[in-house]
Amino acid sequence: MKADEFLKGRGAQYNPANPYLKQEYVAAHIEGLDEAMLCNSKTEFFAEHPKKIINKIDSPDLGLAYSMNPYQGCEHGCIYCYARNTHQYWGYGAGLDFERKIIVKENAPEVLARQLENQKWQVMPIMLAGNTDCYQPIEAKKKLTRRILEVLLQYRHPVSIITKNALILRDLDLLQELNKLDLVHVNISITTLNEELRQKMEPRTATGARRLQVVKQLTDAAIPVNVMVAPIIPGLNDSEIPAIIRSAAEAGASSAAYTIVRLNGNIGPIFEDWIRQAFPDRADKVLSQIADCHGGQLNDSRFGTRMRGEGKFAEAINRLFSMSRRKYMAGRSMKPYNYNHFCTRAGIQMNLF
Repeated sequence: MKADEFLKGRGAQYNPANPYLKQEYVAAHIEGLDEAMLCNSKTEFFAEHPKKIINKIDSPDLGLAYSMNPYQGCEHGCIYCYARNTHQYWGYGAGLDFERKIIVKENAPEVLARQLENQKWQVMPIMLAGNTDCYQPIEAKKKLTRRILEVLLQYRHPVSIITKNALILRDLDLLQELNKLDLVHVNISITTLNEELRQKMEPRTATGARRLQVVKQLTDAAIPVNVMVAPIIPGLNDSEIPAIIRSAAEAGASSAAYTIVRLNGNIGPIFEDWIRQAFPDRADKVLSQIADCHGGQLNDSRFGTRMRGEGKFAEAINRLFSMSRRKYMAGRSMKPYNYNHFCTRAGIQMNLF
């Protein structure tokens, strides 16, 4: 694809082959390109009714026990998103399909309530949107995330939300009620304050400036907010670490964390195709530095190192982040959850009387 044919409003610029499909449509020669496959077509939505909505997190790199995603696929189009590979399990591509074929789990709130009623349920924070953003554009219409928060409030269950969309402010009333019981943490992802970079890297997300406003409005309402400087892409946004943390601190954030990008599975070729089109002058440098953080490979599945990386560039990033956090966020931390409020439907009925 030529530079002047770059698909604006999309992160990925093509669909790599799905390794789980035996047959699929391909373009055999350039004259036979299928416009329906390669043009910037509209987003489609597909209804799904899963039997469960909460997933157990087995990764030792993550501090939470469960995750929950009312949507599969994400119209935000972040080029680096690790969730792209999961779209292939549904028979779609990790590239353009991930951004324009969105699965909507219509019964998510009801299934959540059913799972919380299980007698063997162990109360631990649920990460809401650990895979795709629960406040992506379709949420404005479907309101599944809001209904999920209503269920969590009813059951007095702790939740950790991560988003890069200002739509979360719509649910400030529910967040405040959850916060009164110490049941909510909010994580706002701020990857860059460079608007030119954001438009290409995260094309359908809120601007960095808008996300900082969200941090301020949440913290003004006493909601604990952690800013995720993630992922850090060496050679692309690592130099922004001090500015992001300083701005987040000025907006009132309680803490900050980071991860280094890793490009597993088909995310590697999708990212490489993107950066060679979006930033051809620095593509080789960025790809080389990412590989240096992961033992010479773009991908990394090793527990303990995959999120933070290793090597000289990873060490430099860690030092810069740690120094910035000490300088701008010294003495701040997220308040702990309270697990003692949880009650099942029977307990809810008793509370009514």
